[in-house]
Amino acid sequence: MQIASLEDDLDQSRYISEILVGGGYACRSFHDSRSFLQALRQESFDLVLVDWQLPDMDGDEVVRRLRAQHGYGLPVIFVTSRNQESDLVQGLAAGADDYVVKPVRPAELLARIGAQLRRNTGGTQSTAAFPVGPYVIDPGAGSISLHGEPVMLTPKEFELALVFFRNIGRLLSRDLLAEMVWNRAIPPTSRTLDTHLSNIRQKLQLQPRNGLRLTSSYALGYRLVRTDTGADDSSEPSL
Repeated sequence: MQIASLEDDLDQSRYISEILVGGGYACRSFHDSRSFLQALRQESFDLVLVDWQLPDMDGDEVVRRLRAQHGYGLPVIFVTSRNQESDLVQGLAAGADDYVVKPVRPAELLARIGAQLRRNTGGTQSTAAFPVGPYVIDPGAGSISLHGEPVMLTPKEFELALVFFRNIGRLLSRDLLAEMVWNRAIPPTSRTLDTHLSNIRQKLQLQPRNGLRLTSSYALGYRLVRTDTGADDSSEPSL
């Protein structure tokens, strides 16, 4: 398995690489975020390790860009000297899956990597069609059907719906949705995101009778939940 390590300190980079190679992984080291993000467009990785303090871009911004471009199929672990609870929350909110505090302990790092790899089937998003209840989502064709009937969606509506179907049960913030679908921030006063959310809810009939419900968690974000398995939360209002 191929792991990317983004670490600007050369000694730390070599140390992490030695741990990974010793654990049976292939390691590709990067020392600045821009070369790493460029490589992601051309290469596939099974997991990414990201340092927080980088010379050209903070690690949390790197993770946000990674998630915007590649979704949540690629596991990401922060490796950093920051150890405050607020840092942990900020890192996870940016889209990281786990967090390792320096000085790195080899056994802990390998254990956390192994745990993340077991939860994921690969580092790239599949274009194969997949079912969710009565829906069939086809990323390759850019289409969604409900009970065998195609649903007419605009390209952006499809992209937004795909994010939710790939992240059922996960709370997604407005900023993250904007980056993943529009590749830019959307001003709080804009109704663009709200309009698209309302459209996909209506067009896809995201209602309990179809086993899914699109909910809002006030200022935190939005979540697509299953209603046929007890995942529905009445404390979260529908959109």
